Amino acid sequence: MNLDKHAGIGMTSQRTRSRLVSRLREKGIKEESVLAAIDSSPRHIFIDEAMAHRAYEDTALPIGMGQTISQPYIVARMTEILVDSGIMGNVLEIGTGCGYQTSILSQVSFQVFTIERIDALQKKAVERFKSLGLNNVTHKHGDGFLGWKEYAPFDAIIVTAAPDNIPPLLVEQLALGGRMVIPVSQPNGEQHLILLEKTEEGMSQLEVETVKFVPLLSGTL
Repeated sequence: MNLDKHAGIGMTSQRTRSRLVSRLREKGIKEESVLAAIDSSPRHIFIDEAMAHRAYEDTALPIGMGQTISQPYIVARMTEILVDSGIMGNVLEIGTGCGYQTSILSQVSFQVFTIERIDALQKKAVERFKSLGLNNVTHKHGDGFLGWKEYAPFDAIIVTAAPDNIPPLLVEQLALGGRMVIPVSQPNGEQHLILLEKTEEGMSQLEVETVKFVPLLSGTL
């Protein structure tokens, strides 16, 4: 990752980023590869310049178009769950957004395939990928519910918006032994982060914790 021109100063400096990593450790994130990726990723370039001073707070922030950049803890937690569960070869990300989660995934996996339904957001994210020199990210403007059949099966799938039900096409595109981490909206209005694993016996499912994401919508903009 090319960090020279994104080093940051003051509230966007490496020291500030490292303090965020310390807070994530205190909150229970243990996987060193994920913490190293957070430490080396300039979150301030993924948000509007006017909000850059808040980039290393452990909070979600708006990125326009009704979307958000996820709280660093949630980014780290979802990534850690996948890394701890098995091989991170080909990874499918549903919801590129600003590209921050993508940049973290790119540092802990062989290849990231990322889909975004909002074209304007994806174009900005792709420019950031180029600026950072991320050469293992393949992007697509499309409907996340459909996945990306051409590159399936995937070792891991991460969904960064919440559907009402687990999309069946994403389950189909998991490799045997593959894992998917996905927030799912519940009838009571809560969202539960779910880890699914495809085994020879079928799908295993584990509820991880309560989360809050924007809804996963079909179609493209």
